[in-house]
Amino acid sequence: MFRFQKEQKIVNIAGVKIGGQPGELATVLAGTIFYPNHKIVEDGGQGVFDKKKAEVLINKQSSCADETGNPCMVHIFSSSEVGIKKYIDFVSEITEAPFLIDSTEACVRMEGVKYVTEVGLADRAINNSINMAITDDEIDVLRHSGVDASIVMGFNAMDSSLEGRIALLENGANVAEKGLIQIAEDCGISKILIDPSITPIGNGAGIALRMTLVAKAKWGYPVGSGIHNAPSSWNWLRNKKKEDALIYKACDMGSIGLQQMAAGDFILYGPIGNAPYVFPMAAMADIMIAEAAADFDIIPADDHPINKLV
Repeated sequence: MFRFQKEQKIVNIAGVKIGGQPGELATVLAGTIFYPNHKIVEDGGQGVFDKKKAEVLINKQSSCADETGNPCMVHIFSSSEVGIKKYIDFVSEITEAPFLIDSTEACVRMEGVKYVTEVGLADRAINNSINMAITDDEIDVLRHSGVDASIVMGFNAMDSSLEGRIALLENGANVAEKGLIQIAEDCGISKILIDPSITPIGNGAGIALRMTLVAKAKWGYPVGSGIHNAPSSWNWLRNKKKEDALIYKACDMGSIGLQQMAAGDFILYGPIGNAPYVFPMAAMADIMIAEAAADFDIIPADDHPINKLV
């Protein structure tokens, strides 16, 4: 295990602390809900879903967090402007946990950011994300919103090397006018969460783990990812899944520990229904990391898994 020389920032989003030295805080885990093809969604365009099943999923994640000591967030995905508002209303009523606003459509993300500002939920919201494709309209909406937390995505389509990703965040890498970190600051984002961007296995997935270490050493911001996207995009594994679904699940869950051992502070672990499997695995990794970090005089937080489960 190791300790970063750079001071490590800890951000507090609605009472959930993210960041710090390895072994200091538990890994924060975010399960995704209302994602494409999620069976509880009946009409994504209108934001119609099975509320009872959604409540069970959210409460189960919360109970896993309470049991293990790994804080949770809800990763809200929506394909429509109507849906994102309904999803935010529902999630914010069921849990006090922070939530991420996510969509493949910029207009949906902007609608979510504007909506949480209007209804007084901006302090619980995390924009996902500021990336190389961010538009002037998105920047303007963020700047005039109450949202002060955002993921900053390190994906550089022109140069996916470690150097290319770092340059994108630092100076724009000839892709953006400014570095994405500077853009985030210009938007009033004081709680920056860096995502090194997970690419498919065989196409640089491991670079994201290396970038986690480099980003924390260079800037000290909390870093994390949706690392499950690496095994889920692995063609060989998808074929093995047809033989035995457990093989796929083992690799999917196992990827979480890789991000933790590379000093990740938060993980978007995929479908929220996987919470019963994800939280014990993450807690185990956090306990072992904390034990190893003891030699560096790093004291785990009171509610760390090592103090709850050992």
